[in-house]
Amino acid sequence: MTPTRVDACHIEGMKSQTDSPIIHVCARGLAPVILIIGLYVFFHGHYSPGGGFQGGVLLAASFLLLRMTLGTQISQLVMPSRLTITLSAIGALIFAGTGLVAIFAGGNFLDYGFLPVPWFDPAYLRNYAILFIELGVTLTVMATLVSIYDDLLEA
Repeated sequence: MTPTRVDACHIEGMKSQTDSPIIHVCARGLAPVILIIGLYVFFHGHYSPGGGFQGGVLLAASFLLLRMTLGTQISQLVMPSRLTITLSAIGALIFAGTGLVAIFAGGNFLDYGFLPVPWFDPAYLRNYAILFIELGVTLTVMATLVSIYDDLLEA
């Protein structure tokens, strides 16, 4: 076999689902646990270690586990490939948009004190703004990692 033939066979094997019911049950049980841990890291990250990037990686890991074990056809129902680029762009726009709003309000990029949100108490405005920034980072990281995996397999 030529090296390209081996690589093509290996990729075809990764595109198809596994036939082991044990792997199916474990993956379907483990993916929601990883998803919950990823959400915890995201929500806990604006006032402790962790946050957007780590939460996004964990969320992507839960979707990629399903992609690798159930196959791309079934896992497309959970996270469609066409949705990943859109989510990645929305996350980047949330991050950059928050910084630009602060600039237009008279502050520096990501200077949360200048965000024009009158219905929030100024003491809590920074906490909510950081959570909003973390949301953008989480969406971008999660969707980009899933998109990279899909692009590598040409799903």
